[in-house]
Amino acid sequence: MAPKASQKAQSPIQTLWKAYNEETSDRLKFIDSFLLFLMLSGIVQFLYCILVTNYPFNAFLAGFSSTVGQFVLTASLRSQVNPDNQNEFKEVSPERAFADFALGSIVLHFFVYNFLG
Repeated sequence: MAPKASQKAQSPIQTLWKAYNEETSDRLKFIDSFLLFLMLSGIVQFLYCILVTNYPFNAFLAGFSSTVGQFVLTASLRSQVNPDNQNEFKEVSPERAFADFALGSIVLHFFVYNFLG
C-alpha cells in the first residue's frame, strides 16, 4: 500500500532537529547556543581579517584565539555535563565541571588580555 501524500518521509535534517528538540535537555541547548555564538563570532572575525584589514594583527590573534579557546572550554563543559556521558565522567559533578570551566575561562582571558599588549 502506497503512503498517503500527508505521510511523506521527513528529510534527515528535520528528523535530526526533531530528535534534538525532544531528547536534549535545556541545559545542553543553552550550551549549544553559546557554542553556535562562538563559532559565528570566530567566522566573522576571520572574514573581517581577510576582507577588510588585519592591521593590528595581534588584536586579531588575541580575539580569534580567545574565541577558539572559549569554544574548546565550552565543548569540554558540554561533554562533562551531558547525562549520556556519565560513565566517562563518574567523579566529575556538574558543579565541578562548571567550576573548571569558569577557572579555565579566567586563565584564558588573562593570557588574551596580556597578549594584546
